[in-house]
Amino acid sequence: MPDPVSAAVAVGWAMKAAGWVASPIISELYKKASSFLDFDASRKLKELEPKILLLQRVMEMVEDSPHRPRLEQLFNDLKSAFYEAEDILDDVEYYRLEKQIQDDHRKLEVAAPRRNKNHVKKILTSAMKKCNLLKDQECGMSKIELKQSLEKIENVINDACGFFEQINLPNKSNANLSKPANSRGAVTTARPPSVVIGRDKDCDNIVAMLHDKEEDAQPDTDSAQCRYSIIGIHGIGGSGKSTLSQLVCAREENNGHFNLVMWVHVSQDFSVDTIFRQMSEAATRTPCPQFNNLDTLQTNLEKVLNGKRLLLVLDDVWYNNRDVTQYEKLQQILSPLNAGEAGSKILVTSRTKDALIALGAAEHRCIPMSVLDEDVFLKLFKHYAFHKVCVAADDRIRLENIATQIAKKLKGSPLAAKIVGGQLRMRPSIDSWRSSRDGNHLDDTMGALWWSYRHLDEQIRRCFAYCSIFPRRRHLERDKLVKLWAAEGFARSSNEGMDSEDVCQGYFDELVSASFLQPEVKKYSSKKDTYIVHDLLLDLADKVAGSDCFRIENRWKRMGNGWTMEGCEEEVPPDARHVFVQTYGSELIIEKICKLDNLRTLIIDSAEWRKSVEEKVLQSLFVRLRKLRVLIICSDQGMLLVPESIGQLRHLRYLAFMTRYGSDSRLVLPGTLTKLYHMQVLDFGNISDLVFDSCEDMFSLINLRHITRVPFREIRSIGRLTLLRTLETFEVRKEQGCELKQLSNLNQLCGKLIILGLQNVESQQEALEANLADKEGLRTLELWWNYEERAELKEKEVQTEVLEGLCPPKLLESLTMYSYDGLRYPSWMMGKHNGGPKYVNTLSLYCCSTELGPELGGFCPHLRSLYIFGCSWDTLPDHLEHLTSLKYLTLRRCSNIRLLPTLPQSLERFSLSLCNEMLMSLCRTVGDPNWEKLQHVPEVYVEEHLNLCVSGGLQ
Repeated sequence: MPDPVSAAVAVGWAMKAAGWVASPIISELYKKASSFLDFDASRKLKELEPKILLLQRVMEMVEDSPHRPRLEQLFNDLKSAFYEAEDILDDVEYYRLEKQIQDDHRKLEVAAPRRNKNHVKKILTSAMKKCNLLKDQECGMSKIELKQSLEKIENVINDACGFFEQINLPNKSNANLSKPANSRGAVTTARPPSVVIGRDKDCDNIVAMLHDKEEDAQPDTDSAQCRYSIIGIHGIGGSGKSTLSQLVCAREENNGHFNLVMWVHVSQDFSVDTIFRQMSEAATRTPCPQFNNLDTLQTNLEKVLNGKRLLLVLDDVWYNNRDVTQYEKLQQILSPLNAGEAGSKILVTSRTKDALIALGAAEHRCIPMSVLDEDVFLKLFKHYAFHKVCVAADDRIRLENIATQIAKKLKGSPLAAKIVGGQLRMRPSIDSWRSSRDGNHLDDTMGALWWSYRHLDEQIRRCFAYCSIFPRRRHLERDKLVKLWAAEGFARSSNEGMDSEDVCQGYFDELVSASFLQPEVKKYSSKKDTYIVHDLLLDLADKVAGSDCFRIENRWKRMGNGWTMEGCEEEVPPDARHVFVQTYGSELIIEKICKLDNLRTLIIDSAEWRKSVEEKVLQSLFVRLRKLRVLIICSDQGMLLVPESIGQLRHLRYLAFMTRYGSDSRLVLPGTLTKLYHMQVLDFGNISDLVFDSCEDMFSLINLRHITRVPFREIRSIGRLTLLRTLETFEVRKEQGCELKQLSNLNQLCGKLIILGLQNVESQQEALEANLADKEGLRTLELWWNYEERAELKEKEVQTEVLEGLCPPKLLESLTMYSYDGLRYPSWMMGKHNGGPKYVNTLSLYCCSTELGPELGGFCPHLRSLYIFGCSWDTLPDHLEHLTSLKYLTLRRCSNIRLLPTLPQSLERFSLSLCNEMLMSLCRTVGDPNWEKLQHVPEVYVEEHLNLCVSGGLQ
């Protein structure tokens, strides 16, 4: 385990200062500014980077130094200058986008029909006037302002380095400036503590895996060559990984399942020959002979291991997925294990899941450390605090009460329980324990977590710190958090062509791997893919974020027989840049929040839905908080008119107005919204009535990636929004700008897409122009025709050709069709098309007259669910039994089907409702062929005249 004393020197202010300065954001800033100011960024960075590194290291050394106030001011000056320069560059980019959009307007004016030219000209004239005004007032100054901001950054760095030279701080640690001190503490051993509390169940599960014979060899390898498999334990520092593995190791040494049990502690900068020597000594229990040749050392080790079924524990493995050499070394230390007998196992502990995967552990064999229940944790803490403590009975009762209060402050950290409990044990007095109760005992544990934090990529640290704006135990949705990070500009990538959201998705995965974000596993959570930040880690995030992030949480107090909620009265730091408000209040927003001139994020997440946001409050926000990049407002709206001043938020990238599901709310958006050229996300959640008169100008938002609940019926020329990833619905109409070909270049679309109005598509060529096959991110597709009456023959032929041209992408998972009335299903649906979807697992057909043919099995080898609703078929497809993956089959309102075909043995649930009365009756008649065909199905539901009959195979 990490040595908390040596680790704790980095706790506190140095966390936010050193971590921020180490970030490559300053380098990125200079690279971006170089093209605008025409200077050599590489030369300038070559001068600055050594100074930045020095600044970072010295900040870590002065946590308790009398010189810290001076350094703190230098750091704040540096950060302010950086943010200022970043905002100026953002303005420069805004004007570039405006010019690009003006050029697009000119092209549109040339191509527009005569009846629309006057309107387009009016828009263009207005935009030109505004742009010229902005150029005169601001654009001409931006170069000067940017140059001054960069000079501020250089001056702060130079002042800091000059200050360091005066006080001679760097000389105290010259040997250590290139690399952070290793504060990981003593090497672990195989011997577990005398008492282990709360880990028996985890130990049982791991032992069962170790004895499992299903996977005696590593996956994706030649089992004749590889004779072992890997099981991994991962979790944050101090969570008890080593203790759990020691407990497992102790059991295995006693039960005789393995011929040989070895324990090796892997240091961060391990060498292969050192690990081989440790393995040899662990296997023979004697010193390893001295070999100067690594090959000889490995050969000798293989002789020792030959023919033995062995268990090797590799404790505390560190892994950097950007370090190829480290990956090769990890693979090399495993190679002698092939000399063992089949069934050998390797148990690995690590702070990151990535390390386990890199070594070859299967996903289901990567075990996260479980959080101890409060009662179990209290028992663990009391064990350390009261071990061999002799006090009077009355005093012990009092001490136990105090211990319970202290335990709550330790937030489930086994390391904190051990450290703090040990300290209390040395001074078993009531006064001492009371004093201890009122102190901060988590600094030592923070030191251990800080070490893990330091090994994250710099930009990933920034993303983690951002999580501190959310309340404790908040369910964080993966997709929303990734979009927020991208909107804040946190993405940095050496691959210039990589999308910012993809970069941030990688950051998210690394935080999950390192257990800084943990999957939410509570059964009552209905949200998918949600995560939480453990309380202890949220404390770390608070420290590293400093005043940049601030949350105003609710407080509850008893009033009479009930409880009432009141907002937090804490002062918001004047330099806060990201603020979360849990309860809306107009006075709070106008009197406090609107004074935060540098605010970039404002999330009003009202817990009291009865409150509505007033227009005057929005007006104040838009006029005064000009640097906002993210604005999310959740409240219970009646009707809300969004002021035109929203157009002044030139930096805004993420805008959301949310309300309760099912509430009656109306949102009126101004045309100035289309001037927010940086916009990436528009989310209007459950707003029931959305009014936006400038939908035709939406294509000005050329950076838009996600749109939710925007009225696309009125939007034209959506094909210009080529970065779109989320588009809920597209309706084809016989109007310019509403053709199916508008989808042609939207190849970034992912998730779900609904296409309405397909009756307005007149040919296969027109359908091909939608280019659906190239939209590789689509997973769900709905195709809607709208006919009040059945189609004539000619219309049927057109539908057939159109559906043929709407070939979905290969990785589509769910396909739904409404009112398809063609002559046949397309070749890509009958398994006769090389480029069609191959992995559809859900197929839904609503009110379709065209019957499925026997070729369905070729199209749906992976089909799990088949839903047929209101279709006028006489029979179900033949050879359904060939759909060997089908688990769920539902028939509803299919009045013409009178006979069931042979059903697949894989079927787990069959549902029949409001269908042919004879069929439903026969399915319940013992001995009838239809009844016989259902006997192997575990769940059968037949709904007849609203009487639901349920059976596991109808009896």
